[in-house]
Amino acid sequence: MNFLAALEKNSIIPEKYKKMTREELESRVMEIKKQLGSRLFIPGHHYQKDEVVQFADATGDSLQLAQLSAKNTKAEFIVFCGVHFMAETADILTSENQKVILPDMRAGCSMADMADIQQTEQAWERLQELFDDTILPLTYVNSTAAIKGFVGAHGGATVTSSNAEKMVKWAFEKKERILFLPDQHLGRNTAADLGIGLDEMAIWNPITNELEFDGDISVIKVILWKGHCSVHENFTVQNVIDTRYQYPNMNIIVHPECRREVVELADMAGSTSYIIHAIENAKSGTAWAIGTEMNLVNRLIKNHPDKKIISLNPHMCPCLTMNRIDLPHLVWSLDTLEETQNIIKVSPEIAQNAKLALERMLQNS
Repeated sequence: MNFLAALEKNSIIPEKYKKMTREELESRVMEIKKQLGSRLFIPGHHYQKDEVVQFADATGDSLQLAQLSAKNTKAEFIVFCGVHFMAETADILTSENQKVILPDMRAGCSMADMADIQQTEQAWERLQELFDDTILPLTYVNSTAAIKGFVGAHGGATVTSSNAEKMVKWAFEKKERILFLPDQHLGRNTAADLGIGLDEMAIWNPITNELEFDGDISVIKVILWKGHCSVHENFTVQNVIDTRYQYPNMNIIVHPECRREVVELADMAGSTSYIIHAIENAKSGTAWAIGTEMNLVNRLIKNHPDKKIISLNPHMCPCLTMNRIDLPHLVWSLDTLEETQNIIKVSPEIAQNAKLALERMLQNS
């Protein structure tokens, strides 16, 4: 059975779960949580559906949830409500006697999928020919374990949207240039905020296996992998213009995975946690247009009725891959904890190098 066939097989839930009512599904989750107690830990990412988040033992971003999973040593089962790369990070950081489970194996990340290990190794070989040993690789935590392992093996580190500036500064203390994977927008926004010119940044195209840059390549300081978040890239300059026209007094806050021109026009830009805290700490009666994932925006609207909150893009939909995990899949995964399906396991060699990349970040950010 090939990988795609196995993936599909491990994502098809029995019909009985599809026929259960919401009340029955919710009752079953509560029953299992009560039975297992501290043996079960359910981390839920901020972008998950409310029907799933309501049962999370902790909510947060991907790295935060993986770290909480590792600290929760009593938990035998980590049922990670997020996407594949997040569950991989949890497996890397947790102990051997803990089992990390992804309720739906189709829950992936389009950004993480834009950089595979074969493409990265080919890119590195070509970049070494062009620039010799002057490049340090950095990868956003929104990447596969294999990419994290590659970066760790080559002296680099992971970054988050919260600590990207610190890690880029750290990288430039080590080498003359950086390769930033897999999100070009976070890399560009971070470097630009540190004073690096857009004319000192090049694009690596993994499809053509070519460096995209006009001019003398010796001036290049940042090589941006040609990847992006399919959600955040959909926020546009026109969205900002329309919002300013319709709501002149509205604050615009966006995630740094948005395009550079959108970030420049926004009032504020920061990580998911930054956005949440900004809304929580905002004065009652203030108005906000938020450029991030729709499940989170809707939750902020619900939790802050004293503020006017809208999505910066009125036609934005929730992240499709994040939306894979629903109540039926959650219940199915809880009912089959002792079985071998949907377990996320990173190979020891990849895990060792990926952990190096994560540890370098934690030590230097």
